[in-house]
This record gives sequence, C-alpha cells and structure tokens, in this order.
Amino acid sequence: MIKTKQKGQHKNTRKTIAIVANSSWNIYNFRLNLIRQLRQEGFHVIVIAPIDEYIHYLNDSKLVKHIPLKHLTPHSKNPLKDFRLSLELYRIYRRYQPDLILHYTIKPNIYGSLAARWANIPSIATITGLGYTFLKKNWINQLVSRLYKIAFQKVSKVVFHNQDDLDHFVNTGLTLAQKCQVIPGSGVNTNHFRPLPKPETGKFIFLFIGRLLHDKGILELVEAAKALKQLTQRSECWILGELAPQNPAAIPKAQVLEWMEKKYIRYFGKVRDVRAYIKQADVIVLPSYQEGMPRAILEAMAMGKPIITTNVAGCRDTVEHNQNGYLVPPRQVAPLIDAMLKIYQYAAEDLETLGSASRAFVFEKFSDNSVNASYLGLIHALLSLPISLETSDTLTKLQI
Repeated sequence: MIKTKQKGQHKNTRKTIAIVANSSWNIYNFRLNLIRQLRQEGFHVIVIAPIDEYIHYLNDSKLVKHIPLKHLTPHSKNPLKDFRLSLELYRIYRRYQPDLILHYTIKPNIYGSLAARWANIPSIATITGLGYTFLKKNWINQLVSRLYKIAFQKVSKVVFHNQDDLDHFVNTGLTLAQKCQVIPGSGVNTNHFRPLPKPETGKFIFLFIGRLLHDKGILELVEAAKALKQLTQRSECWILGELAPQNPAAIPKAQVLEWMEKKYIRYFGKVRDVRAYIKQADVIVLPSYQEGMPRAILEAMAMGKPIITTNVAGCRDTVEHNQNGYLVPPRQVAPLIDAMLKIYQYAAEDLETLGSASRAFVFEKFSDNSVNASYLGLIHALLSLPISLETSDTLTKLQI
C-alpha cells in the first residue's frame, strides 16, 4: 500500500530522478508534463539525451538539468559500438547518483538498464512500442530480443503502452510478468489538444499523421485514397510526417512525389504543431501494422475527431468500434476503403457524435493526469515515499 501525505506536507527535496531518451525532441514532446509533475512533487530531475534542435526548449524551461549523450546513435546496428553507450551512461550514473532512472526508447532501455544495473541504481524501462525490429524474424530481431532479456534481468519495472506488447515480452521470456505494468501512452494534454472550429473548405479530409513508413500502412492508405477519389467528389487525403530515409521501412521520396503529382494525396511534410491540420480534418486514419500507443491518434481524439485504424496492438486500444470510429484488418485495402467510404457518408451531427466519444475516451484513459499519476505511483512505491492525496485519488479512480 502506498502512503499518502496531506496537502501542504513537506515535499521530498532530496530524491533525484534521471530521465533518459534517444533525443531531446522525445523529452520535450512526450515527457515534459511528467517532468513538471515530478518537480511539483519535490524531485530533482536530470535529463540525459543527445542534443538536437529541441535542446533550447529544455534549457528555457528551467525545469531540468540536461546532460548530453555523445554515443547514442539511433540507427546503428553494431552492438559493440552501442556498448560505448552503456559505459557513457554508467559514468553519468556514478557521477550524479540519481535515486531512480526512467529509460525510454530502445537503446536507453537496453544499454541504460545495463548501466543502471552496474551502478546499482533502480530503474524503470518503458517500452513505447515494439517497432520495425519485431515485425520481421531475422538476426536483428534475435539480437535485440537477446539484449532485452539480458538488460531486463535486474530492472525494477517494465512499463508497456499496451497489453499485447506486455504479453509478447512475457510469453517469449524477455522479462517476468511480476515486473510488468501497462500505462497507456505518454499522456495527452486535453487543454492543449481540444476541439477547435473546423473551417469550411467544401472538402472531406482524411488525415494521416506519422512517419512515411511501410509499416504505418502508407501503401494501403494511398490505394484507398485513389479509390475514394473515383468514388467521391469531396474527399482528400492529407499526410503529415517526415520521410525518415534512414529507416529501412521508409517510403522513397520519389514515390511520394509521384503520389502528389497524381493528386492521390496532399503532403505537408513534418510540422511542429499538428493542431492546425487536425482541426481541418474530418477523420484521422492510421492503417498501421503495429503500434505502442499512437500519440497522433490520441491527440486527434482529444480534439474530438473520429478515428479509422487497424485492429492491431496499440491501435485497437484507441477505438471502440462504431463508437468513436472503426477498426479494420491490417495490410488490407478493401476493408479500409469500406470504412473510409462509410464514414464519408455520415451526416455532420453523426461525425460530431463520434468525435465527442473520442474526447471522452481520452479523458477516461489517456489524459496526462492519469498517465502521470500512474508513473508517480510507481516511483513512490519503488522509493518507499508517500504520494500526494491528489495523486492517490487519481490512482484510486484508475483502479491502480
């Protein structure tokens, strides 16, 4: 049982939490609300991540101390080179002696968990999704699985964004069930992502948000968009996201340019603020083969949009079929066309009903308040600290 403290009771000012990820971008976009909550609870916070264009946001926030990583190369497949990351993290952990370390993304999860073990510091690994590595059975999959199994032998807790990923790790012997917990995503700020008036464009817009990868279902989406162009008068398919040429599953730039030239899609590239595009959309479509917990879908749901996505890990957790959208089989074009055509024919008030259900679902399960409360519950339990009554009440509501 977790002890609680009264409001105004002296907060912990001695404990330090380190947060490790593969980019400053990841910290800024997905962990900043948790950092604020940790600071409010009285913790010191250290961020350990490579420097990128988002470093100035972290510096300007004055919430954290940032320690740059030099040896984290996300796309390297050489475990000997990546082993330098473990040594670098070990030295950082020994120098700063955090009381608990939170690891995010694949390489910090593996090599950071090893370093935390050597430094004798408790750690939590968060599996945000299995990713491309687990979609194919090859030597890379076998190597990564073996590394996970070694790294997670002494990890304090492993957090997953969905039950399917947790089951996979347990059933394949990569970690123990008693170490695992599901926390659904990174949390959505429902004030920042809120319903906004849709401009009158005369178009019915299907919007995809994500990297342009084969395993995101881009090929199926474009085939469906081509069909709808013939079947409807007003539909358009908009795509937001980076091309990610270094990813082995990337769609070639020439292919995207061809789709644009033929007007199958409108491509807007990578944008910093997706809200301006979500508010113009009628429906969000993500025909992915596998996800952890698709952030773009959750943000669109918070903005009151219906969803069409696939009945696969992560995606299926965001949609109650016929309530806030539709689930379709992965890798199949015909069912995707049927779902898109069906929702295209909805009256405006019916679309609004679906969108309202999406936002209600976010409040119920995916808000940053509930996700942060779950992490705070874990952190306080591992450090044997009391939690605030507010956090305790949230955990009770979530039945955690």
